[in-house]
Amino acid sequence: MENRTKIYFASDIHLGSNFFEDTRITEKRFVQWLDSIMPDAKALYLLGDVFDYWFEYKYVVPKGFVRFLGKIAEMTDHGIEVHFFIGNHDIWAFDYLPKEIGVILHKEVYLTEIHGKKFYLAHGDGLGDNSRSFKLIRSIFHSKICQKMYAAIHPRWTFAFAHRWSGYSRKEGLDAGDAGYLGEDKEYLVKFAKQQILKMPDIDFFIFGHRHIMLDLMLNKKTRLLIIGDWLQHYSYAVLDETGNISLEQFS
Repeated sequence: MENRTKIYFASDIHLGSNFFEDTRITEKRFVQWLDSIMPDAKALYLLGDVFDYWFEYKYVVPKGFVRFLGKIAEMTDHGIEVHFFIGNHDIWAFDYLPKEIGVILHKEVYLTEIHGKKFYLAHGDGLGDNSRSFKLIRSIFHSKICQKMYAAIHPRWTFAFAHRWSGYSRKEGLDAGDAGYLGEDKEYLVKFAKQQILKMPDIDFFIFGHRHIMLDLMLNKKTRLLIIGDWLQHYSYAVLDETGNISLEQFS
């Protein structure tokens, strides 16, 4: 019988991204990793931006991703909990993923206890980032009125626009080097976590995605922060064992 005790965390897979010429490269590699963790995975936390773009209409969902969706359905059918966090690229996930493939959908910060440790889990967008332009765009994307207006446009136009926007913003971000670690005094997710410790000193682990960096940082004697990289450059993930030990690793 399989001994499923490990908890896995991954983020920023950006399925469908035109970062690569063949958009299936990342999907196939990620599915290979999912195959490798199935024998011992008790739960999987996908911490946002799983898709480079995702918008669910009432009767239409984005085409593609059949390998990934099929593998996640197989995992949930086998009793593995899969938690799906929306990110800033796949905000518009509603009921299709929970109903069809059995994931647990999270649209807010999630506080939980695993193997005796307390976790603060989120994608990371909107946490500690005081940029006015980012806050404006985020408020528009999360607005139910704007979502309904966007849904009224034919998918032929919305999907094409979204993929161009996503590809441009991702290319600009990576080429500009802003995915690099800014330092403990400037990294806004680090500063945010330190502020939260003052309110919730019992948190053992903060785990975020979004920044596309691999970071494992002790914030004090008790609390640790992990930013778990991505699947565009790092092919990285975090794994927690039954003893409460966690590590940041890469899949090759």
